[in-house]
Amino acid sequence: MDLEYALSQTNVCAEQQAEDCGIIVFGASGDLVHRKLIPALYGLMRRRLLPPRFYILGFARSDISEETFRERMRKAIIDAHGEQPPDMLNGFLAMCRYSAGDYNDPAAYNRLAGRCSVCDKDFDSSGNRLFYLALPPELHPVVVERLAETGMTAEGPDRNPWARVVFEKPFGHDLQSAIALDNRLARVIASHQIFRMDHYLGKETVQSVLMFRFANAIFEPLWNRSYIDHVQISTLESIGVEHRGGYYDQAGCLRDMFQNHMLQMLAITAMEPPISFYADRVREERTKLLRSIRPWSMDDLGSWIVRGQYAASPASSSSLPDYNSEHGVRPDSTTETYVAAKLLIDNWRWQGVPFYLRSGKGLQRKSSEIAVTFKRVPYSMFGMTSKAQMPANVLILKIQPDEGIDLTIQTKQPGPKSCMSSMALSFKYQEVFGITPPNAYERLLLDCMQGDRTLFWSREGVEAAWQLIDPVLAAWREKPHLCPLHRYPVGSWGPEAADELVRKEGRRWRRPPEMAGTHEL
Repeated sequence: MDLEYALSQTNVCAEQQAEDCGIIVFGASGDLVHRKLIPALYGLMRRRLLPPRFYILGFARSDISEETFRERMRKAIIDAHGEQPPDMLNGFLAMCRYSAGDYNDPAAYNRLAGRCSVCDKDFDSSGNRLFYLALPPELHPVVVERLAETGMTAEGPDRNPWARVVFEKPFGHDLQSAIALDNRLARVIASHQIFRMDHYLGKETVQSVLMFRFANAIFEPLWNRSYIDHVQISTLESIGVEHRGGYYDQAGCLRDMFQNHMLQMLAITAMEPPISFYADRVREERTKLLRSIRPWSMDDLGSWIVRGQYAASPASSSSLPDYNSEHGVRPDSTTETYVAAKLLIDNWRWQGVPFYLRSGKGLQRKSSEIAVTFKRVPYSMFGMTSKAQMPANVLILKIQPDEGIDLTIQTKQPGPKSCMSSMALSFKYQEVFGITPPNAYERLLLDCMQGDRTLFWSREGVEAAWQLIDPVLAAWREKPHLCPLHRYPVGSWGPEAADELVRKEGRRWRRPPEMAGTHEL
């Protein structure tokens, strides 16, 4: 049944155009810039959120002409958005410049500083600069130090003009390297200039969790151990490592997904209400939550965490090979492509409520969601139906591919008998608002230009996450028998051991879409 949605005429919207600035993109010839950054910036221009005085200056090792760079940007935009009005696309490309050089060469930064000065004058951009480091983490400190040496990160009185630096994940390879990186950065730039990017925090549904919880009186009173049975957070991918084999084999799923995306989604789902929506207050509560997670027992790690690695399957329609046969991956690699974990949070709100997190590649379907399962009714009065047979209410916050919110409830089927049926109250962003939700990078880039760090990692948050993850990585390295690597076939839902992780507690993983047998209102 279709429902007619009425949108309130009292919407509160703080979306404003960014300040005049230039964006200097390091790693400008890389895949991330082509697939995400340039399409996101173009999307902001289409929404009239880019400032009128603005430029993009790409910097990379590739010795290409400015015209070649613009043509690559043209292709990136068309690949992401389809054919565009020529005037709009050409107007955007006219703001693009390019400079080649080695990331370690001081002379290259002197040339870059000169290009920035010319662009500031040509585009009248007020001297504000946003440096985006789409680079491997080992290059982060040297790039920032070189920028500081040439004065490009210096700010004016009262931060006018301003200079900000955006760091793509991962921020460090472990706790020690993350602390060392922060200490090096602190010697050359101020903390307010640092923006640690986690693009999952820019996804519409992830952002909506905070507003859903704290702007609706009917849910927040239920958001605790008295009413919630358990929470599942999933980020599942059907693809393999693709062209990232070399990087992924050094990182693995725990570093690539858990240390950042998964723990941030957990923090937003479970954090306490901040006293205001001011960036530092929100980030403080996220960090408090991360510090409340109970460390896993290293002597019994296999009872809490399951790790797996995908293997080719003749029964699957996917053409993915064994992980160890992927380009850039060592043939004898024991790097995990799947992790499932149970976490407990030691605080008043969540004591005793299990949080189940899972992420993996080469699985049956792409799906990212947060599923909150409420406790069943305390007593069943409906005929022979027992409490155990009564389905629980489940709130599903769908992150991708179809962003929206579902709430399953129980209701009576039409007819003379007391027959019960599950119904899904379903909300989809695209259907309700008539638009596809903006790319996560659009929101985060806009926040960078506006100086809003609400959706970015704090130093304390990064360290809290690594403090939880580091002991697990050490145990896998030093005592692998405590948590064996399970092979799972491509196209499956992951290792059988992951199913057992929740099954032994009388629960099961959701396998989206899980609306078969329900009616959508």
